Amino acid sequence: MDIIEVDVEGDPDKTKKALERMTSKNLFTDFDRYGQMGVRALSSATPVDTGLAARSWYHRVIKDDINPGIEWSNSDVEGGLPVVILIQYGHGTGTGGYVQGRDFINPAMRPLFDRIAADVWEKVRNA
Repeated sequence: MDIIEVDVEGDPDKTKKALERMTSKNLFTDFDRYGQMGVRALSSATPVDTGLAARSWYHRVIKDDINPGIEWSNSDVEGGLPVVILIQYGHGTGTGGYVQGRDFINPAMRPLFDRIAADVWEKVRNA
């Protein structure tokens, strides 16, 4: 039988407080604001033909105790597929041609993801 022994130096209450902060709901209070920021970033980065795809971004905050998050979606659908996915990954044409994909989602969202990570880390450290 294996036994694990842990020696703790210092104040274990600090560790307990830090863990409580990381599991508290206040880490996720800005998710709606981040969701709106993502919608703006995606809208401005979406290639424009008619402008419908750029105007069709929206977000949903997922309020799950285990896996909270933000989901971004686009309601501009053609032929059963979101237009922004066709733009992002490319698609075949009705005449046998192919339109090369253009990665616009990842570059638009990377700064926001970095900001969210920094903001959450700051809350954990300073709460």
